[in-house]
Amino acid sequence: MEQFTRDGLTFDVIDSGPTDGDVVLLLHGFPQTGSSWSGVSAVLNEHGFRTIAPTQRGYSPGARPRGRRAYRTSELTADAVALVEQLDRGPVHLVGHDWGAAVAWSLAASRPDLVRSFTSVSVPHPGAFISSMTRSRQLLRSWYMFAFQVPRLPEYLIRRFPDRFEAKLSSGGLTPEEAAEIRRDVLETDALTGGMNWYRAMMLGAPRDLKRRVAVPTTHVWSDADFALDRAGAELAADYVTADFRLEVFEGVSHWIPDQRPTELADVILARIASASG
Repeated sequence: MEQFTRDGLTFDVIDSGPTDGDVVLLLHGFPQTGSSWSGVSAVLNEHGFRTIAPTQRGYSPGARPRGRRAYRTSELTADAVALVEQLDRGPVHLVGHDWGAAVAWSLAASRPDLVRSFTSVSVPHPGAFISSMTRSRQLLRSWYMFAFQVPRLPEYLIRRFPDRFEAKLSSGGLTPEEAAEIRRDVLETDALTGGMNWYRAMMLGAPRDLKRRVAVPTTHVWSDADFALDRAGAELAADYVTADFRLEVFEGVSHWIPDQRPTELADVILARIASASG
């Protein structure tokens, strides 16, 4: 699979590994594309799994609708549902990082029939995230999410001072090469506004999404050097899973876990898959 479609939008897909292997669906976050999973995919492919890493709404050139309402979590989740259904391989092993994790939590909660196991990376269940704001420094850590609500200005400033944004990515844990890739694929294209619109639509979600629980085996991965996410949210995530739940903490790792520790993250994913399969 190189692409899939939904409602007139065309999404690019990175499909790797044995075509007859069990499918692991990998959902990226901001401001990245499906290529951010290359290190994790390589390990999973070696273990016989087929990995599907879509470049999601707002990032794929053929899937950049205008307006923030097009980026509601319900729409992002429906994109993932369409991909799984078009694969026609039965339920998948689901993995999401950052905003991709938010979509994955929604998918796992609303369509457990499509998910065999779930590994969330960095971002906890939305209910846990909101609860952590009153129990930790999470609200202060999330200042940028509110800054991104301003129309056009964030994009203007980032494009006006791209070197500063790239340096911020590097100081936050990405290599200069990885930061340069984001600059080329996202900052210097229309994908930047699409990525920002995920934040601008976050207030448009249904209140029930904050309470809906996940009934599939779940592992949440958090790193203690994450600049954006407090440990409180990671610990509260267990309250929103009714199946087997595990919390894995990576020490000395930044927010960019798939980039910094792809082998270790793949091992966690494989362990969750094995437990669900067993």
